[in-house]
Amino acid sequence: MIKKEVYQKLLEGAFIPAHPLALNPDLSIDEESQRGLTRYYISSGVDGLAVGVHTTQFEIRDPKFNYYEKVLAIASEEINSLRSDNSFIKIAGVCGPVDQAIEEAKIAIKYGYDLGLLSTGGLDSFSEKELIERTKEVAKIIPVFGFYLQPSVGGRVLSYQFWEEFCEIDNVCAIKVAPFNRYYSLDVVRAICNSTRGKEIALYTGNDDNIVNDLITPYEFKVNGRKVKKQFVGGLLGHYAVWTKKSVDLFNLIKDGIKNNNLDYSEALKIGVDITDMNAAIFDVKNDFKGSIAGIHEVLRRQGLLKGLWCLNPKETLSPGQNDEITRVIEQYSYLVD
Repeated sequence: MIKKEVYQKLLEGAFIPAHPLALNPDLSIDEESQRGLTRYYISSGVDGLAVGVHTTQFEIRDPKFNYYEKVLAIASEEINSLRSDNSFIKIAGVCGPVDQAIEEAKIAIKYGYDLGLLSTGGLDSFSEKELIERTKEVAKIIPVFGFYLQPSVGGRVLSYQFWEEFCEIDNVCAIKVAPFNRYYSLDVVRAICNSTRGKEIALYTGNDDNIVNDLITPYEFKVNGRKVKKQFVGGLLGHYAVWTKKSVDLFNLIKDGIKNNNLDYSEALKIGVDITDMNAAIFDVKNDFKGSIAGIHEVLRRQGLLKGLWCLNPKETLSPGQNDEITRVIEQYSYLVD
């Protein structure tokens, strides 16, 4: 069962970075930098952290490294030492077939994580029905944060009917919508609005290409003759792993502006375009996101938070021209840079 304070914060809207992995040249964990990253995020004012997710590198589960439990433990220790309240949201990435997902959920519970961000990555052989049954099994162990992962980085297209069934599962508390596609994103929002559990599920953007638009857009559907409204209340994003303090400030400005009905939507949309341009450089859009993790690392290296760009997958490197693109957006949008 999810803690009352965490669930309240989740429903109100939270800023949640996806936590990267700090490595040494020999690919061992750089524990000092790993802890420093967690402290940086907390000092920037984040509402939670997602650890063991795509940005942390899926290869942490490879038996060659076996880092999954260690990175969860390190982040949990730092959070517990710096945050004494009960509202900080601790999310653990949960992946793989049923047995693996159950084991990872148990590890997450062991280290005090509140929710499991349940990925469908690498499960192309599973039918949608099997994915639903897998979710039900994981939800028996840990509250579930659903995840629509973009196909270009290992996700798959999921039907409206899938999300309709998904939303009816007890202990599904939130969904991260990150297909980087307006049509697929709309499927999830509509499914939540049509669900009997619609008010119990928080809607989070993971669309790094459309962050501000998602946060300011109201959705409304007619359900059984009545209007049902829904809004993205927060973000769980790889983009939030860099320049985090400025992103927190912008998130709170948008959140307060919507609440107080005084948001300058025109200005917000302009800033949103700037952020999308920055994200294109970081995530290496020109090369089908091949340098996305390395791009995050490069920004953090420039911020003095990582010592290098090393990734567990040797193919994860900056693409030709990506470094220059990162320099360009830093110089052009300095007002958004820590």
